[in-house]
Order: sequence, then C-alpha cells, then structure tokens
Amino acid sequence: MTRARREQVSLGETPYYHCISRCVRRAFLCGYDRYADRDYEHRRGWIRAKMAELVEIFAIDLYAYAIMSNHYHVVLRVDAAEATEWTDDEVLRRWTRLFKGPEPVRVYLAGEALSGAESDEVARVAALWRERLMDISWFMRCLNEAIAKEANREDGCKGRFFEGRFKSQALLDERAVLACMAYVDLNPVRAGIAETPEDSDYTSVQQRSREVAETPEVREQMESEASPSLAPLVTGDSADQAELDGIGAVRLMDYLELVDQTGRSLREDKRGAIPASAQPVFQRLGIDPDAWMHHMRPKPNHQLQALGGAEAMRRYAAALGRRWLWGLRSCSRLCPAA
Repeated sequence: MTRARREQVSLGETPYYHCISRCVRRAFLCGYDRYADRDYEHRRGWIRAKMAELVEIFAIDLYAYAIMSNHYHVVLRVDAAEATEWTDDEVLRRWTRLFKGPEPVRVYLAGEALSGAESDEVARVAALWRERLMDISWFMRCLNEAIAKEANREDGCKGRFFEGRFKSQALLDERAVLACMAYVDLNPVRAGIAETPEDSDYTSVQQRSREVAETPEVREQMESEASPSLAPLVTGDSADQAELDGIGAVRLMDYLELVDQTGRSLREDKRGAIPASAQPVFQRLGIDPDAWMHHMRPKPNHQLQALGGAEAMRRYAAALGRRWLWGLRSCSRLCPAA
C-alpha cells in the first residue's frame, strides 16, 4: 500500500534522504530512443541545470546525484536551521523565483503600502513558503514538473514524463549516507556504460573529480554545463576535519578513492575485494567491507525505506508510528552497532 510522504519523512530522526524519480514506463526519455531513432541525451543536461537552480533556492543541500537515461538519483539533506533563520523577505524572494505568488506578495516586494489584512496575508504566505522551501517533496515536484513541461513542449504532446511519485529512502547515520552516495555515483559503472567513476557523465563523482583538477579547461566546461553546487567534503588537513560533524567530516580524496576502488571491484571479472589503500575510511566509520560491496551490487525492485544501524532503524520506525521496517538485518551488516 502506498504511504503518504509525511509518513516516510521524519526530520527529527534524519535530514538525509535518497530520492529516485523514473520516467514513465521506464522509457529512455533522457537518452537514445532506438525505436524512434531519436537522441534525447540533452535532456539530462536540463535536469542538472534545474538542480543547480533549485539548490540555490531551497534550504536543501545536494550531496550526490546520477542522471541516467530513464531515471535519476539524488542524495539530499534538509537544512531546517537555515530556513528558520531566513527573514520573511528572504523567503518571499526565494519562492517568487519559481512562482509568481498572490497579489499582496507582489505588492509588498515592490515596496508599496499594504493594508492590515494584506500584511497578515503576506505573513501567512511567508510561513507557508518557508515550510515548502525545506520540503523534499516540493523540491522534487519543482524539478520534475519543469523537466516534464520542457520535454512535452519539445515533443509537442501532453501527459506525464516522470512516474507520479518519487521514491525516498531515509539515511539514518553517516555510514548510510556515505554508502548511498557511493551507490548513486556508481550507477553508470554498475550499468556498464562507464569504465570509471570519473568517466561517468552526469554524476556528482565526476563533478567532484573535476573540481579537484581545477584546470582552466575543466572550470570552463563546468561553467558551461551549469553544474549544481554540491555539499562540500573535507579538502584540508585533519584539523579542518575535526571541526566538522557527520558526512562532512569525510575527506574528499578518501571518498573519491573509495568510489574509484569500489567501481573497479564491481567488474564481473573481479572478485569484489576492496584493496588495502581504501581501508582507512572503513575503519574510521566502522563499516564492514564485505557488507559494503554487497550494498553496491544491483538492487532488487524493493528498495529499503530506510538505511542505518539497527537502533536508528527502530527509532525511525517509532517516529513514523510503525512497529518495524523491512531490511533491518541487511542494514545491521552495513551499519553495525558501535
């Protein structure tokens, strides 16, 4: 049975969520359609450009993304504290970058005088929009609707472009976030359409790799592609790392090496072992390498509603008013108790 989104999201337990949105009928509406003999590859650029716009508007950070031919993944973090600190004016300006809003708001932003009732309406609208700007459902809605309209306009048709609902998975601790980021970044390698993570087009790992390179050619290419701002990982020394909490304390170079080595181990002619050079991050976060490799393999159709340690899974279930969540055993292997 389909559950309401409010029954799947609990910001009190975690601000991190893995979201997946698929094209209708899982058709290759963003890649090469061999039946129609048409290339829609440019639409993946539309999705990335829209992501770039939305992360600048919403109080939502983007940690990872992978845009495939018929679906895309994002790993998001809701920054409720940031949204709470915004003034009403800031909220109104942000939201009206996407939608026009009611007349009292437009009058207010133009600097014109308002009546008492109109001022009350502006305050009410600002409170509503503040909530929406830290809502992953609204983020995904703004992303999908914009792409669907553009694609339908190009095709000269009407109807759905993406499936009606996106899937969401709560990530309950830093190990779950790290594993999910790597899983998302390795989509092209796992699908056999890229040899290495840095060759994986339209992924966050390729973007992070290019940002490390910092050559003029790379910077020029990234600017022309309208790449979204990614939540930073540590690039400095251990002192910098100590000042950060959670996934932000993972070194960027450690992450890139971890994803690279995992991608190489996913090849069918390899036995799937992680080399010693990539072991320190596992030891630091307490992740079992074998469970990590198992998680990186292709998933069955059923996706876990949450990923994290056993105790975190139980708390999350209780927060949603449920007695249990499916997948507790497999989660316990990837994220064992400390």
